[in-house]
Amino acid sequence: MAEIVGVYGTTHNPLLWRARGDDLAATRAGFSLLAERLAAARPDAIVVVATDHLTQWFYDNMPSFLVGKAPSIPATFWNEEREFGLPYRTLSGDGELARDLLGGGIERGVDFAASDDFRADHSMLLPLLYLTPELDVPIVPVFTNCMAPPLPPAERFFRLGEVIRQAVEDSPLTRRVAVVSSGHLATEVGGPRHFAGSPDPGFDEQAVEWIRTGDVDGAMKALSYERLREAGNVTHQFLNFLVTMGVAGGSPASYAEGAVSRFATSPFFEWTP
Repeated sequence: MAEIVGVYGTTHNPLLWRARGDDLAATRAGFSLLAERLAAARPDAIVVVATDHLTQWFYDNMPSFLVGKAPSIPATFWNEEREFGLPYRTLSGDGELARDLLGGGIERGVDFAASDDFRADHSMLLPLLYLTPELDVPIVPVFTNCMAPPLPPAERFFRLGEVIRQAVEDSPLTRRVAVVSSGHLATEVGGPRHFAGSPDPGFDEQAVEWIRTGDVDGAMKALSYERLREAGNVTHQFLNFLVTMGVAGGSPASYAEGAVSRFATSPFFEWTP
């Protein structure tokens, strides 16, 4: 039987790949800590919950939640290599676990789409480059719509996490499975608060506290589309961390920090089984 051996949340800010500076020491330390914890969990597969940044799915074809079943997953779009220096890589997929996750999710009411033909962007590749530098652990991508309104409400993201856990635990496969969500705290891209540190430090502080204390109800009540938009135009990707809260059953995180830098504050979360 498959089992969840670790649950993690981290940033996917692509500017971090080439950035240097003493103000990023806490961010580097956050990645290093989660990499150590993930290695100690010895996963056979990683379910990666992340966002497509309108690179392959757009307003006319935007699934709420999509499971990637491909055995081989190309990563990095040409503009990400040009703008951020991200490398082109090919990730290994775990098709068997993906099919169990897809079927188990649909049986429990998640309106999953599925694809065997897709590419991973920085929302998946960047965390993996830091957490599993050899990229030697197969993944199951779960794409979420945090970009194209109307977005699924916060409750559906949390429920998705609960279903992921149930589907993994019901799988007959012998797998040690980690779950990694990538997203943001308050973040502005291209707007007037771009490159100005966190656009909403108050949101960052409250969001980390929801995770630290397992305050699911507080997060649900506060995370409206409007509140997320107020915190920054891509802050909606914080919703991916509600998936990890759901996987963890709403329990408090064992580790929850926001690393402050000249970029938006970087989230680092862990829940231990």
